[in-house]
Amino acid sequence: MKLFLTPGACSLSPHIVLREAGLPFDAEVVDLKTKKTKSGADFRAVNPKGQVPTLQIDGGDILTEGAAIVQYLADQKPEKKLAPANGTVERYHLQEWLNFIAAEVHKGFSPLFNPKTPDAYKDIVKENLAAKFDHLSKALEGRDHLMGSFTVVDAYLYTILTWAKPMGIDIGKWPTLKAYFDRVAARPAVRAAHEAEAKQA
Repeated sequence: MKLFLTPGACSLSPHIVLREAGLPFDAEVVDLKTKKTKSGADFRAVNPKGQVPTLQIDGGDILTEGAAIVQYLADQKPEKKLAPANGTVERYHLQEWLNFIAAEVHKGFSPLFNPKTPDAYKDIVKENLAAKFDHLSKALEGRDHLMGSFTVVDAYLYTILTWAKPMGIDIGKWPTLKAYFDRVAARPAVRAAHEAEAKQA
């Protein structure tokens, strides 16, 4: 398998999952501005959307969208319990969390990355994100991870939370969320993914 990624982007999520699962993979860095891979190839020929993460599966098939990719990866190593079994209510709860993180938290950050976003609107964006953080903090009360044990949901949420500090949001205002962030950050696979991406940046 090959993961197309950009250091600092949401592709960190499947990168973490690959390492948690112990799956062999190659990584290729993508410049999202030029849409070129590190080898000089046209990334749009791989993924016409021009977005990371993108996973090239052995055999040539291409998967895009982080929520789909991390579930595929988890299903390759079910013994790692990175996602509940397909068809179970727990699996639908995992998908519920993935959708919430994608639609409400991940996309909630998007205006903060746009230099054309007016400061007044950025304040509104941060207020909206604060409401999402309130919800997440409540969900994490009395548990180490969103679904009890570590799953692909945590890899995704952690990845998005890494953007808080650079965007001027102090998650220390939510002690439960900050403790969760630190707990996930300390995982060996997470540290390894960060170290690998730092070398590729």
